[in-house]
Amino acid sequence: MLAEAALVLGVWLQLAAGQEAPGQGPQPSISSSEGDILFLLDSSGSVSYYEFSKVKEFMWDLVRPFTFGPNDVQTSIIHISTTPTMEFPFDRYLSRGTVQQAIRNTQQLMGDTNTGKALSFAKEKLFSNDAGARPDVPKVLVWVTDGFSSDDISEPMQLLKDMGVTVFIVSTGRGNYLELSAAASQPPEKHLHFVDVDDLPIITKELRDAMLDVIQANRLRVVDITSSSFRLTWPQLLSQETGYYTLQYAPTDDLAAKRTTQVSGAHTSLTLSNLAPETTYEVALVPESNIHYFPPQTIRVTTLTEEISPAQVLISDSRPHSFQVSWAPTPDSVTSYQVLYGPLRGDSAQLLEVDGTHNSTVVENLAPNTTYLVTVTAIYSSGKEKSLSAKACTQEEGSKVRHLRFEDMGSNTLKASWDAADGKVLGYRVRCRRQTGPSSLISVSPQIHSVLLTDMAPGTTNKVCVKSMYKDQPSKGLCRTVRIQPATEAPGYKHRQRA
Repeated sequence: MLAEAALVLGVWLQLAAGQEAPGQGPQPSISSSEGDILFLLDSSGSVSYYEFSKVKEFMWDLVRPFTFGPNDVQTSIIHISTTPTMEFPFDRYLSRGTVQQAIRNTQQLMGDTNTGKALSFAKEKLFSNDAGARPDVPKVLVWVTDGFSSDDISEPMQLLKDMGVTVFIVSTGRGNYLELSAAASQPPEKHLHFVDVDDLPIITKELRDAMLDVIQANRLRVVDITSSSFRLTWPQLLSQETGYYTLQYAPTDDLAAKRTTQVSGAHTSLTLSNLAPETTYEVALVPESNIHYFPPQTIRVTTLTEEISPAQVLISDSRPHSFQVSWAPTPDSVTSYQVLYGPLRGDSAQLLEVDGTHNSTVVENLAPNTTYLVTVTAIYSSGKEKSLSAKACTQEEGSKVRHLRFEDMGSNTLKASWDAADGKVLGYRVRCRRQTGPSSLISVSPQIHSVLLTDMAPGTTNKVCVKSMYKDQPSKGLCRTVRIQPATEAPGYKHRQRA
């Protein structure tokens, strides 16, 4: 721990003295970029001081080549904690030196990991004049996470992306790939990174280059590329009253197949869909203004290889009468999914229809302690079908509780906790057989998963059993022995003997 603290202190002392960190040479200045970059920084208690310091070092290394200013790059930080907090507004620090000092002075807040709440807060600040944000520049969100969140992130993250924010995610922990790849902008290969906190410098240049693709000033850009679509964004050059945009696009090997569409001057983005996979398109944006001349902007975009779905089928949350089926990926070319399931030893099967935008469903009304064969079939818009199967087992009715654990509460008191049992639990019974003293039996409701056991004599070994109660019968009890540590005297002191 001391070695880690010394390493972090040494790096930041070097930066404070204007030196580069070991192994990092001077970075060339990057100009001709314009955008608001917001760091979503996990400042909760789940992050150690060492990890927090390494992430701050990574943040500065990521942005230090940029030119900061009201017509260049601006940056800010929002803390993920119990309550989200903005470290400083976008327009407060507009030079490399002041941005560096502001990042170095950022302190960890601790608290809960309420990422969803922080994302909703970020949505307000990224488009707020009071926060120093600018209305007509690209918006970039960089979320550095250890992979856990106490609340839902899917809805606020989707709202941010719908408002044109490009989302980059760096996971330094054991994050769920399906959840994070859905949260990041598309494609995830460009916008999602999994890396150990000590290896963050490995991805710095790649991530910075991807951010540069977004914040190049006054340029037609492309985001959210899939095998059959991509989204175009551009600066606000016109208004509803001053003109409109003409968009032309065609495969580079068949320019005669050019397609044209028009949108009002109020638009700053458009999604082109029903495209061919693995195809390079030539795209031109022509601003048609009745006041000023704006030159056309062009860009080349290559769609991704068509994803084959389902590539994997996962079974989770198995219970006596249900389980959840998930699959990935979910390409735009899939219109619907069919989930066929039935007992492995039997000739009956049932079918569920699932919308093509979903990647999971819950199968219910099943028999307990039974093995099922589950087949997920993707129905493509072209009429093609692709299937993949997996086995799933329901749990035995009346399954026992899991993960019985203990915590010393002091004053000869022990806290016993357990994970909820499956099925329709009516309650729990906790029996404590003490080495000295009477045994006890405590009954609690199904919503309670812990009890306090008192009168636990120091130096004794005791047996604690927990049973989940069902309508027909109790489950098998989960039992553990626990030793209560004997009372110890503080070093250097002895009890005074009475005369």
